[in-house]
Amino acid sequence: MGREPEGGRPQPPAVTPSMIAAAAAKVCPGFAAGAVMRRTQKSVLMTGSVGRNPVVVKFLADDSPHWMQRFRHEISAYRTFTRQRPPVRVPRMFGADPERRVLVLEHVPGRPVAVERHPGAALARADIRAVLHAFGTLNTWKPPAGSFHAAFDYLPRVERYHALGLLTDRDASDLAQLLRGLSRLPLQLCHGDAMLSNVLLTSHGPALVDWEFVGYHLPGYDLAVLWSLLARDPLTRRQIVQVAQQSGSFARDAFLVNLMLVLVREIRIHDQATATEDERRLLRRLHDDCTTVRRAVRAAVGTH
Repeated sequence: MGREPEGGRPQPPAVTPSMIAAAAAKVCPGFAAGAVMRRTQKSVLMTGSVGRNPVVVKFLADDSPHWMQRFRHEISAYRTFTRQRPPVRVPRMFGADPERRVLVLEHVPGRPVAVERHPGAALARADIRAVLHAFGTLNTWKPPAGSFHAAFDYLPRVERYHALGLLTDRDASDLAQLLRGLSRLPLQLCHGDAMLSNVLLTSHGPALVDWEFVGYHLPGYDLAVLWSLLARDPLTRRQIVQVAQQSGSFARDAFLVNLMLVLVREIRIHDQATATEDERRLLRRLHDDCTTVRRAVRAAVGTH
C-alpha cells in the first residue's frame, strides 16, 4: 500500500523511455521497446517484446531505500514463482536487475477490476467473485519453507501507530490483548497489497500483479484491505466479513486486528493538508469505518 518519500530527499532524474529501454535490453537482449503505458511517482510501465513474447517493463522511478527494498522483494517473489508455481495466475518473469531498477514480465492481457483506489460504486458481482476467489486461493497456498517471511511484526506496528497518535490508548491496549490471544495462530500467505487495480481480469481468469508486499500475515489481511476499499459496496463488505469469520473466533479477531491497522494506514495516507473535497469525504468515511471497527474490537476483547 504505500509510503511517502522521505522528506528532503533530492528528486531522482526524470525517467525517459530510452532509459527504460536500455535497462530492459541489459537484462533481456533483443528487447524491443513499445510505449509507456503508465507512469506514477513510484514506477513507470512500458510495453515491448522479447522475441515473439509481449512483455511489460516495470522501471522503479523512486530510488528511496524503502522502495528499493520493496522492489528487490518483488523480484524475489517472481523468482520464487518461477521455481514454485502459485495456484493463481501471475505474470512470468523474463528478467530482472534490482540495481538497474528494472523488471521484465509477461504482458498479461486483461483489465484491472478497478482503477480507483476507492471505487465510487459497487462492482459487478462476477468481478467480486473473481477477486475473492483469487485472493482466497492464494491465501491457502503453502509454498516451500523459506520462500516468504512474515510481512511485519504486529505489536511494534500497533505501538508505532499509537506513538503517532493514530491509535488511542484504549485502541492500543485492546489490539495488544487480541494479539496475545493470536500468538499461536498460524500465519497466512497474503498478497499484502490487495488493491483492485492489482487484479487483472483475463479470458483465463484473474491474474495478480504487484507483489512488493507479499508475505505472511495474520489470516484475513487481504480481505481487510479489500473491505477498507469498498465503502460504496456494502453487500461485498458483508460477504467479506462472513468469509473472514467462517473459521471461528480466532479468525474473527485476526481480521479485526488487520482491519484496524489497514484503516489507520489509509487515514494516514489520505490525511494531507492539501486534501481535495473528495479526499476529505473519503477521510470522513474512513474515520466512520474506524469507529465501527473500534466497537467490534472492544466487543471481541470483552468476550475473552
